[in-house]
Amino acid sequence: MSQTTARARTGGAARTLWDEGRQPGRLVVALSTLAAAALAWLNIGLAGRLSLFFDLSFVVLCLVAALAVRPRDFFVVGVMPPLLMLGVVSMLAVVARGTVADEVDSVVQAVVSGLAHHAGGLVAGYATTLGVLALRQVALRSSGRIRGLA
Repeated sequence: MSQTTARARTGGAARTLWDEGRQPGRLVVALSTLAAAALAWLNIGLAGRLSLFFDLSFVVLCLVAALAVRPRDFFVVGVMPPLLMLGVVSMLAVVARGTVADEVDSVVQAVVSGLAHHAGGLVAGYATTLGVLALRQVALRSSGRIRGLA
């Protein structure tokens, strides 16, 4: 899209990073789920268990999702990170328990252990998502500018 077209769509101002997201929430969640599962299996293939690689990838995935979603679906993506992490850890606790906990742990204990071991990635991903969505909300209310925050 040319800059002229972008300016025409936003009333003369060029679109910013904060108001670019136009994907439906359901699509963003579905693609994020597939990406998280793929990242988990890639990490397991490389390291034999979920590691810091998955945590960092999870944070980037949350950032991309928060930037991609359309404004009316902010809530859907805003609640996604903890549910996504729970889903990945639960799936692995059932299918490959040793990747998130000890092999002898029960499924419930494996889920709890997996969430505890990856709490840092979960908190960082959730904070990133909520922070980006908040900045996008401010930008939407002030015609793409977020400088009025401070």
